[in-house]
Amino acid sequence: MTENAKVRALKMIETCIEPEKLRTLIRNARKQGEGEIAHAATLRLYEILPCEEPGTFEHDVWRSIHALEGTLTEERGKTTRLGRTRPKIARAGEQETVRDLILADKPSEGFHMLIDRHLSHLTFEAVALRHQDRFEEHVLDAAARRLNSVGIAASR
Repeated sequence: MTENAKVRALKMIETCIEPEKLRTLIRNARKQGEGEIAHAATLRLYEILPCEEPGTFEHDVWRSIHALEGTLTEERGKTTRLGRTRPKIARAGEQETVRDLILADKPSEGFHMLIDRHLSHLTFEAVALRHQDRFEEHVLDAAARRLNSVGIAASR
């Protein structure tokens, strides 16, 4: 792909609001070895999938869920949903679910998967630190500690 074509593709991705168009672009970019295009389209897909208002805590939580489910689906070759997280959100809500995962003794498998894929900004710990008004001090401290423990600079 020429540099000009790459620039055009990246500009189109920035404004695309059609999930299927992005999925097609991701598949094609991967087939052609265009990792930068595939990555940008994937991040954009995760940005537009949540139905919640962009910039809200709820949107950030669902963006994280879509990112992790997308990663699992791609790796396993079949649609994968977070079988414990989604039901807990349905029962207790996004805030309590995020808080409980942050305060767990050990990081979740999803935390490690996102870190390993350089998507630390999509962990629930990072979401909590972006929405500090939603959490108590000890939760925010735990979120920062967990991110710092894997080499991600996080502060309150």
